[in-house]
Amino acid sequence: MLKIGVLVSGRGSNLQAIIDAIESGKVNASIELVISDNPKAYAIERCKKHNVECKVIQRKEFPSKKEFEERMALELKKKGVELVVLAGFMRILSHNFLKYFPNKVINIHPSLIPAFQGLHAQKQAVEFGVKFSGCTVHIVDESVDAGPVIVQAVVPVLPEDDENTLADRILKWEHKILPQTVQWFAQDRIIIDGRKVIVKDATYGTLPVNPALEIF
Repeated sequence: MLKIGVLVSGRGSNLQAIIDAIESGKVNASIELVISDNPKAYAIERCKKHNVECKVIQRKEFPSKKEFEERMALELKKKGVELVVLAGFMRILSHNFLKYFPNKVINIHPSLIPAFQGLHAQKQAVEFGVKFSGCTVHIVDESVDAGPVIVQAVVPVLPEDDENTLADRILKWEHKILPQTVQWFAQDRIIIDGRKVIVKDATYGTLPVNPALEIF
């Protein structure tokens, strides 16, 4: 069983999706530790409800970002965490954290990266006038939402969409492809070759929803 850690900052709906997938037997993993940098994050309440250990570690408690990141890494390592999942974690991680989990930190971002990186991706998509957006699970590197892509799900942008309506439809796919990616890691099916990520034995369709078509 894959031991995972989850970093959160807010409401934790993607954390909930992972918890639900584990509890239903769809994902062969255990959440060993959740870390929140925000003591008011609703994700903490989700942890209490499901008896998941959660620690609050705030940046302001440390004199440097390096010490903050290394404390988080230490806590995760103490729990034997093998994969770190960013589920709405609103900080950019540096080499000081990533070196502890090489190619084993993943993030979910609400756009088809490399389009619309950073904050308010859904608003960016609507204002730019694209016809399709979506979400991406990617390997985290030191760039902003630009690491190697594991899986993407495509969502149409409707003429009447605003930031919120588009975000709601994208979120439904986030809740599918993030747990699916955790399961692929649990099954040891992820192959990383530079910027190319291959899921072993995945069925790739003709649509740009690469292995997302395989969802549970």
